[in-house]
Amino acid sequence: MVVKPGSELLPTARPIQLIDENGDRATRPRSGGHTLPPADALLAAYRALVVGRRFDQQASSLVKQGRLAVYPSSHGQEASEVGAVLALRPTDWLFPTYRDSVALVTRGIDPVEVLTLLRGDWHCGYDPAAHRTAPQCTPLATQAPHAVGVGYAARAKGEDTVVLAFLGDGATSEGDFHEALNFAAVFRAPVVFFVQNNQYAISVPLDRQTAAPSLAHKAVGYGVPGVGVDGNDVAAVLAVVGRAAERARAGEGPTLIEAHTYRIEAHTNADDATRYRADGEVAAWLRRDPVERLTAHLRRTGALDDAGIAAVADEAERHAADLRDRLPAQTPPDPAELFAHVYAAPTPQLREQAARLAAEEN
Repeated sequence: MVVKPGSELLPTARPIQLIDENGDRATRPRSGGHTLPPADALLAAYRALVVGRRFDQQASSLVKQGRLAVYPSSHGQEASEVGAVLALRPTDWLFPTYRDSVALVTRGIDPVEVLTLLRGDWHCGYDPAAHRTAPQCTPLATQAPHAVGVGYAARAKGEDTVVLAFLGDGATSEGDFHEALNFAAVFRAPVVFFVQNNQYAISVPLDRQTAAPSLAHKAVGYGVPGVGVDGNDVAAVLAVVGRAAERARAGEGPTLIEAHTYRIEAHTNADDATRYRADGEVAAWLRRDPVERLTAHLRRTGALDDAGIAAVADEAERHAADLRDRLPAQTPPDPAELFAHVYAAPTPQLREQAARLAAEEN
């Protein structure tokens, strides 16, 4: 059999899956050579999924109460975020997007600090260096070159740090995505590019983003491995990201992972998703729910029972109540802060703009 050059970089025909939609162990052809994580790792992922989803629900409620300015829900995508974060070491770096609040909570960051930026504050709320987690990034893909820079610097210093950059499907259409992949590939930076393909970039469907067979297929153009994974299967995400991190740590360079998942809720509370997608499409993805899938599997294997489910649910409720109690009431922002911390010394243009705004307020 003749192996075509570059074929070893291509993703498998179907996304890697270890636990199927019914909670059963997936058939061997779907595993792509990956093994199911041990029960203790799956139980830790289960806890993070349940706590993360309850956090997501609570954050959405806080928007309706006027206590958050905006919240991009990750309902339905939790397995991608949880699995990717749990596959990292505490010493690794994470570069999240605006939709990855559940990932930050899983990383151990205080939920109140996670939501600070989404309350309209001018800083991200947590200490990026202490948590080795960059601020959540709203512009698409601009964090990708930053992630590569951190990875490249770590490699130059002889550290075994791995950097994981979260991206959305829309980010793969940006120039920053290309520049980051190209630099990381050429200089073998220890970066895992993790694309959460939730099928829509706001209202733009995937078929308007790319003509490639999949987003993972884009990897071959950079000379790096591309991997497709079932993003609603936390076991598969744990295994795939874990292997990619091992490659990076061993000096073998970056990996591009495409997690096939779905955004159940609207893009944000300011979006009306019914204008561009059908209810039947959402219902089909609800049947692939990552929490229910893992629950069924852990029950079937005897690793989880009613008492364990109740205990984790109670813990999630305590976290939600604590968030409600500690999140400060929304206070009107000071418009003058728009001009603070832009430069060390305000430019004449900034001073002019600040004066005009102050005059309008008066």
